[in-house]
Amino acid sequence: MRLRNKCAIITAAASGMGRAGVEIFAREGARVAAVDINADALAALAADMQRRGVTIETVQADLSDAARARAAIEEATRRLGGVDVLWAHAGSPGPGDVERLDLPAYERAMALNVTSAIVTAGGVVASMRSRGGGSILFTASVSGVVGSIFSPIYSAAKFAVVGLTKSLALKYAKDGIRVNVLCPGLADTPMKSAFTSRSGDPEEARLNEERLIATVPMGRLCRADEVALAALWLASDEASFVTGVALPIDGGYTAR
Repeated sequence: MRLRNKCAIITAAASGMGRAGVEIFAREGARVAAVDINADALAALAADMQRRGVTIETVQADLSDAARARAAIEEATRRLGGVDVLWAHAGSPGPGDVERLDLPAYERAMALNVTSAIVTAGGVVASMRSRGGGSILFTASVSGVVGSIFSPIYSAAKFAVVGLTKSLALKYAKDGIRVNVLCPGLADTPMKSAFTSRSGDPEEARLNEERLIATVPMGRLCRADEVALAALWLASDEASFVTGVALPIDGGYTAR
């Protein structure tokens, strides 16, 4: 088991890639604390894991609130007895229009995508340092590597997360704490429609999805488990000399 005896916190853990991460990390031997804003989805996840014979910790929190984000990480760390792995996965697309910018929506997007990443990472460093090291993972996007015509605010936020990753990788290398970031392409998850249609129009979403898939050399969407498996490797000791990496999981999109 790649994560035997490891304690892992995953944020935005109740659906999509985060949920896949909970399942895969637990399967690989980790004790997992799942953090999410959706209490009902967390309860359903915990019940599903219990049916599989696995007990997880759950913490409900709106991570766009920095104080609550900090408290959630403290609570999860306390319940686990320490932390070896953090996958800070929380994020949202944010507004798409900069000419008529919805400022509150913009501020919430930046709080969730950027501030929560900084706060949650900062909240695990002391525990990881005391345990001789650890692995911090962020989720950015291909939009954190190349610009996005659909999601300029999201792209700005995810470029910030990539920069944060590289900076923290340098800062904490001496402590044995590795810091890396996952950069998925458009994924077949519950959040997909938020990227493909700002208006909520199903036809617009379908057409935009087709256009986006046409730009992917492998010709399909990313699966949630493909991102979680990449996270597993980066979290594990198999990646012991890997830090400061922005890893595309994008079917070749950024290879052009």
